[in-house]
Amino acid sequence: MNVQEVVNVLERLAPPSYAMSWDNVGLLAGRRDREATGIYIGLDATEQVIEGAVEAGCNMLLTHHPLLFSPVKKISDGDFVGRRLLTMIEHGISYYAMHTSYDSAPGCMADRAAAMLYIEDGEPLEPVNGPGEPQAGIGKVGRLAQEITLDQLCIRIKEKFQIPSLKVFAAMGRDEEGKQVRDHMLRRIAVSPGSGKSMIQPALDAGAQVLVTGDIGHHEGIDAAACGMTVIDAGHYGLEHIFISHMAGYLREQLGEEIKIVEDGFCMPYRVV
Repeated sequence: MNVQEVVNVLERLAPPSYAMSWDNVGLLAGRRDREATGIYIGLDATEQVIEGAVEAGCNMLLTHHPLLFSPVKKISDGDFVGRRLLTMIEHGISYYAMHTSYDSAPGCMADRAAAMLYIEDGEPLEPVNGPGEPQAGIGKVGRLAQEITLDQLCIRIKEKFQIPSLKVFAAMGRDEEGKQVRDHMLRRIAVSPGSGKSMIQPALDAGAQVLVTGDIGHHEGIDAAACGMTVIDAGHYGLEHIFISHMAGYLREQLGEEIKIVEDGFCMPYRVV
């Protein structure tokens, strides 16, 4: 099986047409006619991930985030992008990125994150298709089968996504007597893996009591809480690392034993001290 045939398998799951206009998805480096003997899957094309692909003997790299966003004027060892590209080229590694195409596609990032939190009847926070088509888009908002407290939701997030810590901007709610409390019951939940600042207003418009996302700054967090919605920042990597295991399972199912599939290990890019 050559690289183009692997690309066809990837794009059956997450067609590039689902990607945002500003994004850069697809085969970003490499030859389409080269035989694919091993696929290494990571979240980002870091030096460690590329080295992992080399050490594993994989000649194809699949990541969620694209290494290339802006035009490249030169490829040299003078900057980190050039060094990474040179390493891939020198080792004959073809490189494919599926970013917002995967975020938006049915059954992928948004749907999987919502399922892990037991969100039912979910709708996209930012749809990417027209009426009558399968629901697709960035993020998901829906309801839980049973109400839970904020503490219970935080425990669920940490357990399901295997992350050590969360940042919570808690909004006040009201108890049965109408008094303001922080431990009110929650049912309508939104989730948007990745950087979710732009998803705050869509989540508010959708009536979400909580938005679970990443990369939330101080002002975005307190402003959302002031508007009555709690924001839980689980980290960019914290929510999106599920891409790795899902794509590994999908490719093993589609390709069988024909191509070796190797997953990058779980590794938070920062630590809280």
